[in-house]
Amino acid sequence: MAKKVVATLKTSTGKDWAKVIKAVKSPKTGAYSFKEEMVPVDKVQDFLAK
Repeated sequence: MAKKVVATLKTSTGKDWAKVIKAVKSPKTGAYSFKEEMVPVDKVQDFLAK
């Protein structure tokens, strides 16, 4: 399955996307978890700002 995802990212339309990993602190425990998402390259700053 991972090979299929990698293969689709190498197409001309796949280059417009970025995998973003953001650390999110839990208000309850104070521990950090990681939120991982595929976003368009022009929306990366918007994703990290929120």
